[in-house]
Amino acid sequence: MAETAPPTPIGLIPYLTIPSRGGQAAVEFYRAAFGAEELFRNLADDGERLLHSRLKINGGLIFLSDEFPEYGGEADIKPVGVALHLQVDDADEWWNRAIVAGGIPVMPLADQFWGDRYGRLTDPFGHTWSIGAPIRD
Repeated sequence: MAETAPPTPIGLIPYLTIPSRGGQAAVEFYRAAFGAEELFRNLADDGERLLHSRLKINGGLIFLSDEFPEYGGEADIKPVGVALHLQVDDADEWWNRAIVAGGIPVMPLADQFWGDRYGRLTDPFGHTWSIGAPIRD
């Protein structure tokens, strides 16, 4: 893991706020559930809260941190209105790994009319993820 933050690439990068000082646990969940590679981490001055983490998941970047209400953020946030989608090579493999790691099914993984095997789950921190892959013959 880098000691200084690598340059941020140009593009759209989701940035998750993790409630209840769960940032470090979220990194561990994303490693177990989605094979995340942590590229960078720094902690707040209190040595506990995650100030910033950069993860690489399935070829894409995602940033996350604990909530910091003292800097104008909300306390005890409830993530709603956004789903993070993982288009993968084997939906069953990714789905099963996420469920074993602690993901909570919202829409069971199943073959869908549009040609994907697709399902939705919530992670232990309240964020919704969808997983999809083309239906195999």
